Amino acid sequence: MRVTEMNWMQVEAYLQHDDRCVLPLGSTEQHAYLSLSVDSILSEHVAAEAAEPLGVPVFPVLAYGLTPYFQAFPGTISLRMETYVHLVRDILDGLYRSGFRRILLCNGHGGNAPAGNLATEWMADHPDARVRFHSWWNSPKTWEAVQQTDPVASHASWMENFPWTRLANIRGPETQKPMTDTDRLRLLDPAGVRRQLGDGNYGGLYQRPDADMLAIWATAVEETRAFIESGWE
Repeated sequence: MRVTEMNWMQVEAYLQHDDRCVLPLGSTEQHAYLSLSVDSILSEHVAAEAAEPLGVPVFPVLAYGLTPYFQAFPGTISLRMETYVHLVRDILDGLYRSGFRRILLCNGHGGNAPAGNLATEWMADHPDARVRFHSWWNSPKTWEAVQQTDPVASHASWMENFPWTRLANIRGPETQKPMTDTDRLRLLDPAGVRRQLGDGNYGGLYQRPDADMLAIWATAVEETRAFIESGWE
């Protein structure tokens, strides 16, 4: 049920019996030795797997978000706050005009939190619609699975290293990187952030066995599916 694999007539037919959809929110930013599109890949992938058995359409991921702190890493693209908020609002307006009334924002990037605040404001202007903001990676069950696997987990570390976010023939160091000082990091400009982080990993191992990652992924898909399926009242 990816919208990229549907035409407008199929969407119109779907809306005759259901009004749910999913919009993945991602980012294009440094993830150390992993793809620059990690957040977009994961948010779209978990949304599609979660929505598939429910027959709920998943729109293409919004692949750019708010990541000003990583701008000294080449390939990172950050939108301005006002641009991002206007963009998400315009997309919500378009979904509403099409007939969708229950919209899940499946978020894959911590910097995109303002979209959740926007959703609350937007619903005040559209009282017959519901928007839920779901950051898939730190929802309770998924985050618990991460912590039980390895509590030293952070940005660009093993916890984002899935078979579908790795780059061919590229592997990070085998050591566990010490956790960075995040309080100090928040005070730095982009050049300072790059100097402090080095390769971009905040801390932890760079990769764990696929069995660990697939177990966490199964939890994430199940938890995301529950957000799509119920709780709209």
